[in-house]
Amino acid sequence: MKAIRTDSSPGAVGPYSQAIKRGKIVFISGQLPVDPTTGKIVKGSIEEQTVRTLENIEGIAEAAGGGMSDIVRTTVYLVNIDDFVIMNAIYSSYFNEPYPARSCIEASRLPKGALVEIDAIMHL
Repeated sequence: MKAIRTDSSPGAVGPYSQAIKRGKIVFISGQLPVDPTTGKIVKGSIEEQTVRTLENIEGIAEAAGGGMSDIVRTTVYLVNIDDFVIMNAIYSSYFNEPYPARSCIEASRLPKGALVEIDAIMHL
């Protein structure tokens, strides 16, 4: 088991890793729309926050030796399920067919007041 760490995505703020690689599987921890240079949530709409969240996932995927095309499963947490259509349009621009399996869940609150959080599983 190996921890994955990159400065291109925000560091862990608790007792967890950005990602863990076990064999050919990489488990990417839930990513918030945190700017890795400031450590703060990107202020703005669901569009801006979804882009930053997916960029954070992409940075970790690359640090693990893969890319977005290697992601096989995601879970999306939205504070407002009405943001689904907008999030989905942006999400689809980061992945190609066949798309990863996915769940999308409305959450009453996310850390740091974020509007979206996404975690991922990758197979190399």
